[in-house]
Amino acid sequence: MGSVGVQIVCVALGVLGLIGVIVCCAVPRWKVSSFTGNNIVTAQSSQEGLWTECVVQSTGQQQCKNYDSLLVLSSDLQAARAMTIISCMLSCLSLLILFCGADFTTCIENEDAKPKISLVAGVGMLLAGLLVIIPVSWSAHIIVSTFNNPLIPASQKRELGACIFVGWGAGVLLLLGGGLLCCFSRPKSSSGGTAKYYSNSASAPNKNYV
Repeated sequence: MGSVGVQIVCVALGVLGLIGVIVCCAVPRWKVSSFTGNNIVTAQSSQEGLWTECVVQSTGQQQCKNYDSLLVLSSDLQAARAMTIISCMLSCLSLLILFCGADFTTCIENEDAKPKISLVAGVGMLLAGLLVIIPVSWSAHIIVSTFNNPLIPASQKRELGACIFVGWGAGVLLLLGGGLLCCFSRPKSSSGGTAKYYSNSASAPNKNYV
């Protein structure tokens, strides 16, 4: 079973990763305006997220609008919505399972079951990390490909927003916490059947010779 210190570190990594996934899901900063080429209009900038699209004026005023329909969204945005929500739910569930099976809690008194519970929590954190890294990397690839496409006008090009980097960081934290849990929460090998060795003289039956 993993030590208490390692489990506390994994809890901290999981909480930070969960906060990052929530920020990545809620804040509309996946795509931001790109001021390149002839696009020198800096009075306003557009910011796009999973749920809303905002226009920020140079005076600080911000106007946001929800997307009209789910069907008009691109496939990467639809997948990002689903994956980030599942990642949030899986992260919360994994943290709850980890609290139940950790050494510093008394929710479960069976010492043999705690390593297995911690291992399940580690696998859940690994899956949560993958579920946030995949959509973030997918969106980043599309943004970079669109930016480097010479056929697209400069006014329609976008750059990587802050949520892309937050998502990468959150995914790495969840993968690191899950990996530590999987490494330090291996179930104990059963020690019930201990091998016994006997010498030849002891194992041989006593014979009385006349």
